[in-house]
Amino acid sequence: MYDRPWHDVVNFYSNLVNGRFTLSTLFGTETCIEYDSKTEEVSDEKEERGGRWERVTFRIIVSYNGGAFDGWQKQPGLNTVQEMVERSLGRFVDEKKAQLLKEKSKPLEGCAVVAGRTDKGVSAIRQVCSFYTWRKDVKPCDIEDSVNSMAPGKLRVVSVSEVSRVFHPNFSAKWRRYLYIFPLNDQDFQKESCENEEEEHLSTDGNYNDPRSGSVKNNGRENGDNLIISNNDGLEAANKPTCFSVCRVNQLLRQLEGKLLSYKMFARDTKASRNMGPPTECFMYRARAAEARIPYSDHKEGRKVMCVELVANRFLRKMVRVLVATSIREAAAGAEEDALLKLMEATCRRATAPPAPPDGLCLVDVGYTDFDAQNCLIL
Repeated sequence: MYDRPWHDVVNFYSNLVNGRFTLSTLFGTETCIEYDSKTEEVSDEKEERGGRWERVTFRIIVSYNGGAFDGWQKQPGLNTVQEMVERSLGRFVDEKKAQLLKEKSKPLEGCAVVAGRTDKGVSAIRQVCSFYTWRKDVKPCDIEDSVNSMAPGKLRVVSVSEVSRVFHPNFSAKWRRYLYIFPLNDQDFQKESCENEEEEHLSTDGNYNDPRSGSVKNNGRENGDNLIISNNDGLEAANKPTCFSVCRVNQLLRQLEGKLLSYKMFARDTKASRNMGPPTECFMYRARAAEARIPYSDHKEGRKVMCVELVANRFLRKMVRVLVATSIREAAAGAEEDALLKLMEATCRRATAPPAPPDGLCLVDVGYTDFDAQNCLIL
């Protein structure tokens, strides 16, 4: 059972998936990031070729509500986005592959390659995957109808297009954009100056579970400055910071922009020190935080939230959620602006905070051309 604030965030993402809201709803403006079809399309030479070049490749952009699935990656006994998409693509595989699957007693499914696997509870607005077939009679509209029929209201196709046979959703991508929405207490806050801008100290209106038995919760103080980020360890916890500034979170995150850094201390479920495997360096194009509002039924002005926008060439496992949680913790502690940079040099991942809840995270889009700094959610 979700706390009320996270439930509002999940509902907002659900409305985004179903097209009832747009991201411009967050900031109360008519303008928002643009999805230029020209920058996404990959041209294809119309030449007669043999072998693997005869196959037809489709790029499928899907939107899904993370709360309805157990993540992207197919897993036995779980309801995943990949399973839904690949089952819907089964009707478009060629006869040779269909016969091979039958001989191996495997279900008739297509193979979908994705730009980035999302965890359980994480939503996506424009997740990119690809599918290829040797059949020449498959049309984009057929694929769209088939995928849309799998989980109406939870999984929706944004677009389907034929692309170059060399297109790869993951390896061809130049950047990914994530958005994290963190619910705040809309009733109590105090204002201070922050480089000639308004700075608000706000608290959450509910709890989220911390893997180390910690929590972010409202402690009932009358002044409302009560964002607690700590383990429940008695008197020691009572002495830890209880509120944070959205403006301060923004200052901490901006120090990451334009730098190639190793984020291994901000990753989870991967080895912190390894000589093999993918590198841990990521180039952060954009890292910003700002206050916004999401619509919810009990308040005409909407629920007050903190939005974090992160754009990088790649992300490690749970990296965004750890960055958000750590930024809030450091802002509450009054850390210096280079606090996150100093944590890059840590030798133990306990130096960074446990991941923030997956409910607030959303993969916004994936780019296949150079990143445009003017095309952002948070300026």
